Amino acid sequence: MLYATIGAAQKRADFRARLSGPDILRMPGAFNPLSAKLIEEKGFEGVYVSGAVLSADLGFPDIGLTSVTEVAQRGGQIAGMTALPTLIDADTGFGEPMNLARTVQILEDAGLAGMHIEDQVNPKRCGHLDGKDVVDETTAIRRVKAAVQARRDANFLIMARTDMRGVADLPAAIDRAKALVDAGADALFPEAMRSLEEFAAIRAAVNVPILANMTEFGKSELFTVRQLANVGVDVVIYPVSLLRLAMGAAERGLDTLAAEGSLQSKVPEMQTRTRLYDLLDYKSYSVFDDQVFTFDLGTNQQ
Repeated sequence: MLYATIGAAQKRADFRARLSGPDILRMPGAFNPLSAKLIEEKGFEGVYVSGAVLSADLGFPDIGLTSVTEVAQRGGQIAGMTALPTLIDADTGFGEPMNLARTVQILEDAGLAGMHIEDQVNPKRCGHLDGKDVVDETTAIRRVKAAVQARRDANFLIMARTDMRGVADLPAAIDRAKALVDAGADALFPEAMRSLEEFAAIRAAVNVPILANMTEFGKSELFTVRQLANVGVDVVIYPVSLLRLAMGAAERGLDTLAAEGSLQSKVPEMQTRTRLYDLLDYKSYSVFDDQVFTFDLGTNQQ
């Protein structure tokens, strides 16, 4: 009922423990708190909050228009609804190193288990689009060091993302990855890898957990969990997948409503009222107020 019974500190400790284990962690992207509940119910190991999804949710492209306040508020709402650890996209940190330090502490207070920061220049853009650029190594290192120094909970994960592969060759991406890990990053997010062999090369180059981004319509092939685990990937995210599925269904539904004047033909594709109430755990709220759950779904279409 209400929020998760596990606190943020325990989620962070659990996240660290699972990252050090032998199994790959699957973290689908939640586009709202309800979808985070669904991710947990379906047996996944964590929840991811994508900057692209947060931007899209506000009607903006993913070019750094969101503020740390908006990201922390939505990220906290999502993280608080599940016992799973939640990893959030903090873009380039929302400013210079001091701003980034504040970002870390705001996200800690919001209940996130970890964050990743990237080495793109501002304004940033989607990691799978052409035309992006990265900052110099000194600036990238300063970002990581500022984040590590700012955190108060040692279990709050600082993950460094590098977009170097999108602007240079694999050896340059490996060099940047090593520098970010040497700067203190707890984990590494090598963006836009082109093959399993490239993931394997990153794995061989660093001694921290690495993440694979399996986003649709991007630079990377959609490898299976088993394929990624076999080359040493520790975490796999599906950042925009649920939003794309939901928006695709919504668009088809609106087209049907416009064409047919009713959504009757789409009802079999919808989540039923019974299923929604079950996911919301409606009945448990009667423990606090027996006037909450007083209805009988059997008298209604479910």
